[in-house]
Formats: sequence, structure tokens, C-alpha cells
Amino acid sequence: MSEQPFTPNQIFNLSLSTIEQRMMDFYKETQDNATTIQLLLALRVRYQLGAEEFALVLKDLVKYLFTRTKVTKTMKKFIYFFQDYFETSEWKRINLRVFPVRNFIEKAKSVILSPLAKLLPIEVAAT
Repeated sequence: MSEQPFTPNQIFNLSLSTIEQRMMDFYKETQDNATTIQLLLALRVRYQLGAEEFALVLKDLVKYLFTRTKVTKTMKKFIYFFQDYFETSEWKRINLRVFPVRNFIEKAKSVILSPLAKLLPIEVAAT
């Protein structure tokens, strides 16, 4: 992981335009997805604490990271904090991209259990 471009004080005190410019410069220079996502999450915290102008900060960068870059552990860990950046159809595609095995297992389980549900009692089929 590369060195953080912001101190905690800067994350919560710099203006929106300054943070956006520095974040874009940092990502262009380092291409460090994990650190960038963590910094974006810190900005989500700032928004939750009442800074309304940070509602969908760096939306294009978030979309780029989740749709066009290699899936990382950090991305999997924090994906749900960025759900409101995407429309429903986009979110489904991103979820499939980030968690392909989980989605395959869920589909396989539903295909296997649907015929069995007709044969089994309701309590057993629900579990």
C-alpha cells in the first residue's frame, strides 16, 4: 500500500474541489485501487457526518474503479458502501462481477431446490 495522500485532518477539513483534484491526481499517479477506495470510504463517512456536498463525491472515479479495474479484497470488503452510486441494473452487473462464485452458488442452489420444494413440507423447504 502506498503512502496516504491525506492526513485525517485534511480528509475532514479540505474543500470538496481540493479533495477531488488531489484524489484524481493521486489515482492517476499511483493506480492504487485499495488506497483510493479507502479514501473514498472516508469521504462517505464525512458525508454521513453531515457534509451534504460529499453525497456522491467522485462518482465517475467510483464507477471506473468498480467496473473497469481488477477486483480486489478491498473492493469486495467495501462495495456495499457505494451502492447508491449505481442504478439498479448497474448494481446487479457490478455485484456479479465482484462476487461471481457467490452468485453462481446461489443460482445453483435455487435451481436444485426449486423442484425439491414441491416435494418437501413447507418447514423443510424454507431452510
